Amino acid sequence: MKKSPKELERRINEEVGKIIVGKSSRIKLITAAILSQGHVLLDDLPGVGKTTLVKSLAKALGCDSKRIQFTPDMLPSDITGMNIYDRSSGTFKRLTGPVMTNLLLADELNRAIPRTQSALLEAMEERQVTIDGVTEKLPEPFVVLATQNPVESESTFRLPAAQMDRFLMCLSLGYPTKEEEAEMLKVAGGELPFDSVETVTDPEELCETESYIQENVKVSDSVMEYIVELVSATRDNKDLKLGASPRATRALFRASKSLAAINGRDFVIPDDVHELARPVLCHRFMLSSRASIEGKTAFSVMDDILENVTVPPRTRDLFNG
Repeated sequence: MKKSPKELERRINEEVGKIIVGKSSRIKLITAAILSQGHVLLDDLPGVGKTTLVKSLAKALGCDSKRIQFTPDMLPSDITGMNIYDRSSGTFKRLTGPVMTNLLLADELNRAIPRTQSALLEAMEERQVTIDGVTEKLPEPFVVLATQNPVESESTFRLPAAQMDRFLMCLSLGYPTKEEEAEMLKVAGGELPFDSVETVTDPEELCETESYIQENVKVSDSVMEYIVELVSATRDNKDLKLGASPRATRALFRASKSLAAINGRDFVIPDDVHELARPVLCHRFMLSSRASIEGKTAFSVMDDILENVTVPPRTRDLFNG
């Protein structure tokens, strides 16, 4: 491992920040997701820089990346690849799909029909694809960075709960402040300066860093219990007809380790869990009809849960290791 997780995140944030102004906190969370081998859904308004962020991130990470523009007429084979018959040799040849990459940008994922969306389920969970009964492992690391526009419903198809649950985080960039927008015009008023973004790492270092974090960053029993209590509270909440799954528990656990390492610690504190609760859990919720009528949101429900679940002491002496 050439750089510490803290230094690695700082360098990535610095390079992506040459293009994306004022979103360092979001870049930090995405880096934590990548170092947790997790996928990220950017659910935001059009034109706020979702695709630009992913393209900048791909260059900074030094990973092979491919982009798929999802449309209603796409087929699953357009993602995974297919076998075609070669008349000259009399055999079938495998055409590799764009999913065989390190960083897959799934642009406007919700524009594809459910059948096509489902082509990513196996890849996102098991990091493999199966074509005509033959399974092939995906490169490491493999991360899906997907975008969707939440304000358009025409020619879109809502992502099913099974697919939403496979995203470790769901984030929103939001509009920039006036100052940030003025700075954006100075930096990228014309052509976006992607050439200015330097590569600061590579797939091998990312995998080494991920393994280092999971092996060396410790979680005390009290913090583990806090994670379980938060997730469990979502399942018993009257405002939710679908809470977070055990997959979400594991995601929050792994992401908390990565965030702790990025913050320069080898142990997780409750603040790490608290910061990640919204982006890791809220997109997995399904509100009850009553909660929707009352104007509640997944975020407001999560805030109530965070307020009511007892937070363990923020001290290292509880760590048993």
